[in-house]
This record gives sequence, C-alpha cells and structure tokens, in this order.
Amino acid sequence: MDHAATIRRAYDLINAGDLEGFGALISDDLVEHDTAPGLEPTKEGVLQFFAMYRAAFPDLRMEPEKVFVDGDTSAVYYRATGTQTGEFMGIPATGKNIDVHGVDIVRFGDDGLAREHWGVFDALGMMQQLGVVPEGPPA
Repeated sequence: MDHAATIRRAYDLINAGDLEGFGALISDDLVEHDTAPGLEPTKEGVLQFFAMYRAAFPDLRMEPEKVFVDGDTSAVYYRATGTQTGEFMGIPATGKNIDVHGVDIVRFGDDGLAREHWGVFDALGMMQQLGVVPEGPPA
C-alpha cells in the first residue's frame, strides 16, 4: 500500500472540507494520541476537531511539505495556513491569518486505514499570530 499517497489524500480532503471522505481513511478504532481539550481520543473526536477547525478557518490549507514512510507508519511535516473568521476553542474570530508548521505521524493497518495518530504543531506561534498571546523577545 502507498501510505504516502493516502496521507496526501487525507490532507487534500481536509483542504476541500470533505470530512466524510477524510473519515473514510480512518479506522473506527483509531487511537488519537494528540487530543484536543473536550474531545475524545477517537475517530469521532478527530472528525469533531476538524469540523471545528474548518468552521473557524474556512480557508484552511494543510500542505504536506515532506512525507516519510517506514513500513506501516508515515510522518508528515506540514504547513497550515488560514484566516480565523469564526470562533476557535473559545477564541472569538480575529480576522487574522495563521501560518504554522506541524508534524503528523500515522500508523496504518493492513487495510490501509489510519489506526494511530500522533501530532504536534506550533500552537504558540498560532496563538501569537492570532494576537491571543503576546510575542516576546527572541530567546
């Protein structure tokens, strides 16, 4: 199976707002290791997160810049951009743009569906760009 193609397809579906198509790439027993506050670490929680994310950033673009595959696992270094025009995790719409990077690691099952996910992204940078957290002097 071509896990690199599957992961790129997942980003394309998120970018298109096709969460149903995105959900078809995720196993019902997904284990989410990067949970958002108030959401379950499950397939349903992941879909709720992206529905919330896309509602807040309707022009959200997640572009995979580097994709690495090792057996049943892929790692992706991505860039996320968008304009916050809706409420996001308690933050009222700011009208400001974000441009941050992150990493997703996905383990696939023999059926080609995502079984586990780990992820990190520049949440602090995003909050600074939205004006929620002040930018400090460089370290």
